Amino acid sequence: MPELPEVETTCRGVAPFLEGQTIVRLRVRQPLLRWPVPAALTRLRDASVLAVRRRAKFMLIDTDQGQILVHLGMSGSLRVLANDAPPGKHDHVDWLLDSGRVLRLNDPRRFGAVLWSKTPDSHPLLAHLGPEPLGPDFSGDGLARRAAGRRQSVKSFIMDNRTVVGVGNIYAQESLFMA
Repeated sequence: MPELPEVETTCRGVAPFLEGQTIVRLRVRQPLLRWPVPAALTRLRDASVLAVRRRAKFMLIDTDQGQILVHLGMSGSLRVLANDAPPGKHDHVDWLLDSGRVLRLNDPRRFGAVLWSKTPDSHPLLAHLGPEPLGPDFSGDGLARRAAGRRQSVKSFIMDNRTVVGVGNIYAQESLFMA
């Protein structure tokens, strides 16, 4: 599963190709991912991309019409290609850009998601997320306060997205090994 660093790398990799561009439309070949691709996204036209950023393991594409949330699931990936590049078997969603390029979601296991929120940062999946591990709201003292009185394993605690976002199994294992 792509962990937080991989999602951050993906965001940074696609941002220069998306920011300032217009999403002419989305082409959805397979709407049944982890959750069905919302119909509102299939109707999206001429949306200006304002920013590409990450929250937890979600890539957020902020547009002048709302926010697209992308989760890569277990095996998903995003590629920027020429608009006429033929789709592969597991290429499920295309963002057609006015630059003549396409952002393409490939997800063999279909555990990923492409979701929509009319208002930025208001999607229910973002509502209860804890602080970013490298953000200003995260500190050792804050982590200790959240841990006080808990009766669960350290691994479960640090993997809980209400505690800190983006810590998956591999980073939890490595952190505990180093401790």
